[in-house]
Amino acid sequence: MNWPLLLSWLLGALAGSMLFFATTVAPTVFRALPAEAAGTFLRRLFPRYYLWGLGLSVLCTIAAYFGTNMTAAIICALVASMFVYARLVLLPLINRARDHKLDGDPAAALAFRRLHLQSVLLNVLQLALLVGLGLVPDRSGGACYD
Repeated sequence: MNWPLLLSWLLGALAGSMLFFATTVAPTVFRALPAEAAGTFLRRLFPRYYLWGLGLSVLCTIAAYFGTNMTAAIICALVASMFVYARLVLLPLINRARDHKLDGDPAAALAFRRLHLQSVLLNVLQLALLVGLGLVPDRSGGACYD
């Protein structure tokens, strides 16, 4: 098995799907649907997005480990843990804040904005780590995308 090549493909699939979601799916949903419907749609989509990212990042971790690229394995495991945090901790908080915001709670609007910003920054950090893996040499001295 060519583990470095598999890792390269998996990293590309993960980073590409994250970029596609952030730059195409989410903005299109808000342009195509009324705000309430867009919120409902994304509320159902985000848990699946986080599971997709978790699955691919775990596969990346496995490929990096068996390809003996421990730096990449650790970074991919960190990215996976961020998906777990986003899905199990951050997402329920965001949903609760949005519900309270829709009920007219002014404090919830601020909480929602802060939590949403946290989720965006977490996604940016994950992408930066994934892209950065292309710059980290593996044990043979090449980049992990080699």
